[in-house]
Amino acid sequence: MNSIDFALLQKGDARQLARAISLVENDLPEGKRLLTSLPFDKHVPVVGITGPPGAGKSSIVNALVHHLLAEGKKIGVLAIDPTSPFNFGSLLGDRIRMSDHFNDSRVYIRSLATRGSLGGLSARIFEITDVMRHAGFDLILIETVGVGQSEVEIAGLADSTVVVLVPEAGDEVQTLKSGLMEVADLFVVNKSDREGADIFVKNLNALVHQKEQAEWEIPVIKTIATTNEGIAELWEHLEKHNALNTGSTRKVQLLAEKAWQLIMHRRMADIDRKELVERLHVASGQPGFNIYDYLQQHYYGK
Repeated sequence: MNSIDFALLQKGDARQLARAISLVENDLPEGKRLLTSLPFDKHVPVVGITGPPGAGKSSIVNALVHHLLAEGKKIGVLAIDPTSPFNFGSLLGDRIRMSDHFNDSRVYIRSLATRGSLGGLSARIFEITDVMRHAGFDLILIETVGVGQSEVEIAGLADSTVVVLVPEAGDEVQTLKSGLMEVADLFVVNKSDREGADIFVKNLNALVHQKEQAEWEIPVIKTIATTNEGIAELWEHLEKHNALNTGSTRKVQLLAEKAWQLIMHRRMADIDRKELVERLHVASGQPGFNIYDYLQQHYYGK
């Protein structure tokens, strides 16, 4: 495969970017060389959009892209698709979800399968995001899986994390304390024209304010993404939060979390989940099978 033309990549050449992402995603030597040569001298904000299924994450991303294009910005979108636990293939597609923008040269959209990765993210998402930071974008949006997997990894990747909820989540608001509550920089109550939205927003605000606030008070924003209502306010808060991320303390915290995730992924790189399933299928049928003994013999000692 031909080398990456870094000058073209920095100008946002879609072919160079697609090739670079493929090299990195497949952990090829040229991809590793590209990563180690990247200059980290420019801050490109990364916004993570997460939340439970059906909350309208894709609609929020779509509406944000519309708004940012009107401001003359160039946007990169990474859509993390859930992977089937049976065939390890991607189940969704960016062409369907983001069809409005697929042919717009100012928007680059890429789907990434989780491939069994925990945290609702793709195994190479950190590296791919860094490649995209160097491809001429003003902003990168990442939409996570939202299929019940723990999604706290997004906090180590995104400069700002938006948690999207709907009014029907009102009965479950207390459970947010131990989950998405911990990673949210902004809450969005989407489909806020539905019954119970005002009460839900009030309760969510009360829950947010129970948490000790430092320099950032977490906002709760009402939106109707399908009609772009509340999207301008969402972007206004995202710009304010991004301004905080340029401070040295916050930057170091984000960098440390990112380094932790990269090290963890690298240490797990030789564990093939599909192969593990096949091995366990055989081993678990043997008399006296013990999962802890099996892992100690075949994995823990490696």
